[in-house]
Amino acid sequence: MNMRPDPTFYASPRLAMEAPAEDFAYTLLLCPDASKPDALAVIDTKPGSPTYGRVVHTVPMPNTGDEFHHFGWNACSSALSPLTGHAFLERRYLIIPGLRSSRIYVVDTKPRPTEAKIHKVIEPEEVFRKTGYSRPHTVHCGPEGIYVSTLGGGGKDGTDGPPGIFVMDCETFEVLGRWEIDRGPQTLHYDFWWNLPRDYMVSSEWALPPQFENGIVPEDLLANKYGHRVHFWDLRARRNVQTIDLGAHHQMGLEVRPAHDPAKEHGFLGVVVDTTNLEGSIWTWWREGGAFRIEKTATIPPEPAPKELLPPLLQGFGAVPPLVTDIDLSMDDRFLYVSCWGTGEMRQYDVSEPREPKLAGSVRIGGIARRAPHPNGKAFAGGPQMVEISRDGKRVYWTNSLYSTWDDQFYPDGVPAAQVMARAAPGGGLELDGDYWVGFPDGYRAHQIRLEGGDCSTDSFCYPSV
Repeated sequence: MNMRPDPTFYASPRLAMEAPAEDFAYTLLLCPDASKPDALAVIDTKPGSPTYGRVVHTVPMPNTGDEFHHFGWNACSSALSPLTGHAFLERRYLIIPGLRSSRIYVVDTKPRPTEAKIHKVIEPEEVFRKTGYSRPHTVHCGPEGIYVSTLGGGGKDGTDGPPGIFVMDCETFEVLGRWEIDRGPQTLHYDFWWNLPRDYMVSSEWALPPQFENGIVPEDLLANKYGHRVHFWDLRARRNVQTIDLGAHHQMGLEVRPAHDPAKEHGFLGVVVDTTNLEGSIWTWWREGGAFRIEKTATIPPEPAPKELLPPLLQGFGAVPPLVTDIDLSMDDRFLYVSCWGTGEMRQYDVSEPREPKLAGSVRIGGIARRAPHPNGKAFAGGPQMVEISRDGKRVYWTNSLYSTWDDQFYPDGVPAAQVMARAAPGGGLELDGDYWVGFPDGYRAHQIRLEGGDCSTDSFCYPSV
């Protein structure tokens, strides 16, 4: 344990933006047919380095069939909380859940990223026994522990009781127990995040395991049986204080992105698809008069396409839905990045006025029908998916895989792992970096990215920017 706070803990978002640039990116690799173990790849992001944009270290796991998806740090800037913080922790360990196996790996990135190694393995039986949950998903480092959301309850198919959040000890990595005291009407789960000083949390909904593990269930989607509600929680009391239904046709509200500056009480939510017209959408929430409100503030239309360019799942529609599968907010809360996995577009919105997003930039790569190549001429299968932004807001990284069985339905020709990066102009605008192209070993797909020293979907802050 350090005797001084980790230098990668930042009191405010503005101080995080002034920190040194990342030298490495960590990316999860999954093997869709479980013929070999999933892995963690370490990528050199230092311009001018002889190994720039290349995998310089890999940590293979000892098991197969984990299905890596999301992951996070054991500790981050939230540890500087004046009330319940642990300021002498280190941002050292990556907590990597297996979404399909419910197994959790703890990977030690010290003494240097190129020597990262497995520190501990938490078997699924411990998760089941202590929480009653399964299918661990999102990981967030809180002031006093590690919070992990789940997509399944108990039982083999994960439908014995609702999913929720559990807490792990941030030093021993022991699973402590489920977080909720009063979940109210919450029965589905996906993402969550919070405003620590304002003492509230926001969570979203995807589906139960039978609705996603073997692929999307078209009948359930068209019957509006996927998640479409947003839940607001009293963080300290661990209870649901308000639930808002977006309307059943707004299917799969996934990523939640609160403003980084805790003085601001608003945030954003991405909705995958509107079943009435195939649109994707962005929603803005805010708190006013003690109550939370949310409204649709931007829509992204589907794109017509000939039947022969569409997978069987979409041929009856004659169009490609944008499929908003990830969003990310820059550290200064100015730009929101929106992954349109179906149409192959990364959108950049200026959200200086949170309830009036304005399209500021866009790049095309991949896509179900367009299949736009990278500037280097290489084919990019899939579309922009998991997106991560550097602390200074100048570099936007993304990968191309959503979830193994869904990849196969929407991109039946395959989604070989790839990672790219775009340069963001200070006043808005995006341009793909022609020199940054990360190739991975055959048989893998690439999912979430974490950046050395923290990034825009990792840290929550305890103090406002000055």
